[in-house]
Amino acid sequence: MPFVELDTSLPAERLPPGLALTLCTAAADILGKPAERVNVTVRSGLPMVLSGSAEPCAQLVVSSIGVVGTAEQNQRHSARFFDVLTAQLGLGPERIVIRFYPLEPWQIGKNRTVMTFL
Repeated sequence: MPFVELDTSLPAERLPPGLALTLCTAAADILGKPAERVNVTVRSGLPMVLSGSAEPCAQLVVSSIGVVGTAEQNQRHSARFFDVLTAQLGLGPERIVIRFYPLEPWQIGKNRTVMTFL
């Protein structure tokens, strides 16, 4: 059950329509998970500073069970997420940062229990 959270200083009107759905589809493909399990949040217009600069920027946080736990996995994922983000946001890769967090099934609650028991 991947969680994808995009924070950006870009105003909402500069984001392409359907960006959350585009990120959902891309994340499912990149992480090899069904789109029905991907959760996406997009927050725009945030006051942000990246690398000491307040120029337009974005941060992507990707959390998931089993697919973001190694440097090799995340290197592949990073390249593909950067392709999507630079194309969708019109930002250079130097204005985007991605953080990967591996999750355990017991850390995700769903349907009144945790993923361990589903």
